[in-house]
Amino acid sequence: MSASRMRDNVERWLIHEGLSFEDVKNPENVFQILVKHAGPAGVPVEIFEPKAQQGILVVGSKVNMKNNQIARYLGFNEEEKEKFEKKVADYCYSIQAINKNTTEDGKQKIGVYVVLDKEENINQQGLLDTLDRVSEMHEKTARFLMKTF
Repeated sequence: MSASRMRDNVERWLIHEGLSFEDVKNPENVFQILVKHAGPAGVPVEIFEPKAQQGILVVGSKVNMKNNQIARYLGFNEEEKEKFEKKVADYCYSIQAINKNTTEDGKQKIGVYVVLDKEENINQQGLLDTLDRVSEMHEKTARFLMKTF
């Protein structure tokens, strides 16, 4: 599936579902779309095709850590940070999410992602199911952080 066709399909599916979205410029991706309110939790979800892995679709959401959690995390030494990141990675693995810890706009965030890499999954129903799944993973990860951190 060509990049422009993949993007056109994703946009058409989102419009068909009445979901509002916007384009995001990211030089690492062929295209990136931000759905403002996705899934049962109504969280922002990104959909993109990485330039490094064309032909796959990545669907993900970032959980913002709370200010008190960020302050605590920033106070950690390297070993404590590694332990925390391993705990988060283990949790994300348990809910079948790929995770990535990032810092954006001075805030610590934990991204949870699902990769659609089989062409038979890259269709309207597959994308909508994944949006719901990522929304639920976002909420589970946020609860996990509140309980354990």
